[in-house]
Amino acid sequence: MLKPSVQLRLGQNLTMTPQLQQAIRLLQLSTLELQAQIQETLETNPMLEALEEGEAEQEAEATEARDQEAREATEAPTEQDSGGDAGTGDIPEELPVDSNWDDIYDIPPSGPGPAEPEGRDLFENQSGPAESLHEHLMWQIHLSSMSEQDRAIALTLVDALNEDGYLAEPLDQIHASLGGDEAVGLDEVEAVLHMVQHLDPVGVGARDLSECLALQLAQLPPDTPWLQEALQLVTEHLDALGARDHKGLQRRLRLDAEQLQQVIALIQTLNPRPGALISAGAPEYIVPDVFVRKREGRWQVELNPEIAPRLRVNPLYASYVRRADSSEDNTYLRNNLQEARWFIKSLQSRNETLLRVGTAIVEHQRAFLEYGEEAMKPLVLRDIAEQLEMHESTISRVTTQKYMHTPRGIFEFKYFFSSHVGTADGGECSATAIRAMIRKLIAEEPGNKPMSDSKIAQILVDRGIHVARRTVAKYREAMAIPPSSERKRLT
Repeated sequence: MLKPSVQLRLGQNLTMTPQLQQAIRLLQLSTLELQAQIQETLETNPMLEALEEGEAEQEAEATEARDQEAREATEAPTEQDSGGDAGTGDIPEELPVDSNWDDIYDIPPSGPGPAEPEGRDLFENQSGPAESLHEHLMWQIHLSSMSEQDRAIALTLVDALNEDGYLAEPLDQIHASLGGDEAVGLDEVEAVLHMVQHLDPVGVGARDLSECLALQLAQLPPDTPWLQEALQLVTEHLDALGARDHKGLQRRLRLDAEQLQQVIALIQTLNPRPGALISAGAPEYIVPDVFVRKREGRWQVELNPEIAPRLRVNPLYASYVRRADSSEDNTYLRNNLQEARWFIKSLQSRNETLLRVGTAIVEHQRAFLEYGEEAMKPLVLRDIAEQLEMHESTISRVTTQKYMHTPRGIFEFKYFFSSHVGTADGGECSATAIRAMIRKLIAEEPGNKPMSDSKIAQILVDRGIHVARRTVAKYREAMAIPPSSERKRLT
C-alpha cells in the first residue's frame, strides 16, 4: 500500500542568468547592431556614460589614484575615516550575479553628468532611403512638357516597368488597361513609350535586350567607331553573339576577327540592366571588428577601438545609491547600476572573445595572409572550439557578421572556415584554395579555347588534388563563372 511521504533530494541544474543571456545576445550582434544597442542603452540607463576622447586615460589615472587612496586608508585608517559615514566608498569592480546590492558603498560625486558618445553628431552619416527607379522616372515625367493625357500614359508605362527597367507587359495590354478610351490609340501609347525610353537611365522602357542595347547605342555620338556595325549586331544577330558564333558573325557582318572584337568591345560598354543603376536599397557599411597587421615578422590581431565607445558608470548618479534605502527612487537607481555593471562586463567579455577567436583563426590561416587564397588551409568550427575550450555554438555566434581587416582585404570570420578535400600525399586541401585554383586556371586559359570542367578536374588531379568534374562545376557556378561554351572569346 502506497503512502504519501515527504522526501528531500539534492540536485544540480544549469540556469542561464540574466547576465549570461545578455552576454550571449551581445556576442551575436554585428558591429552596427552593437553600436545601435549601445546607443539605446546609453539613452535608457542614466548610470551609463560614454567617455570623450582623452577621458579614457584620465579615467584610468583617476581609478588608479582612487585604488591607491583606498589601499592607504585600509593600511592606516584615521580617526576621521573610522567615524565617517559608513555609506561612502568605492563600488567593487567584481560583483556576484545574484547580489542584492545591499553591500554597495556610495561613490563621492566627481565629474560631470552623462556625456554624448565621442562628441559626434549621431546623425552625421545617416541618410534617408534611396530613390527608387519609379520615383526617379516620375520626377522626370512631371518636369517634362506634355499633355495631361500623355502624362497619364507615361505614368502607366512607368508602373509596368520591372526592377531592371524593362517593360514587363505587352503594349496592347497596357493600352487596354487605360480604360478603353477610344481617343487613345495604340500608336499614341507607343509614341509616349519612345519618350519614356529617352529618360534617364538610357535604355529604360525597352521591351527586350536587343531594344535596350540599341537605345543606348543611339545615344552615342554619330562618329563613334563601329557604331553602325554594333547597331546591326544587336538588332539582327544578338542570338549569334550570345552563342559565341564568332565565325558566323564575321561572315554576316563582313568583318575580320580584330574588327569584330572592337565591335563586341563597344557593346560590352553598354548596360543590359539600366534600371539597376537606380537602386532603392539602403547601402550596407562594413566596419571591421579586428585588425590584422604584421609587425616584426609576426601577425598580430588587435580590436578595432571604434566599434564600441568606452563606457563607465556615471560616478555622480552612482553616488546617489544609498545602502539602507528601500525607496522607489533608490531602488530604480540600484537596478540601473546593476544593469550598467552587467552591460559593461558583457561588452568586455564580447571583446575578449572576439580577440581570442580572431587570434586563433590567424594562427591557423597564416599561410593565407602570406601567400593568398591558394594557401588557405581547411578549418572547421570544431577546431577553434577545441583550441579555445568553447562550445561550437559560441564560435558560430562570434564568426557571424564579424569582419577582419587584413592586408589582403576585409573578410568575414566565416570566410576562413571551409571543408577539405584529400590530396595524393595524404594531406588535405581546403575548398577555398580549390576555388582559387579553378579561378586562376580559367583566368589563364586561352580565350579561343576555354577549358571544360573535365579538363580542369584532370589538371587538379595531376597536381595531387582529387576532385570530380561535378565538384569543379559546383565551385565554378558558386563563383558565377559561366561554362566553357559561354567563355569562348576572340583573341
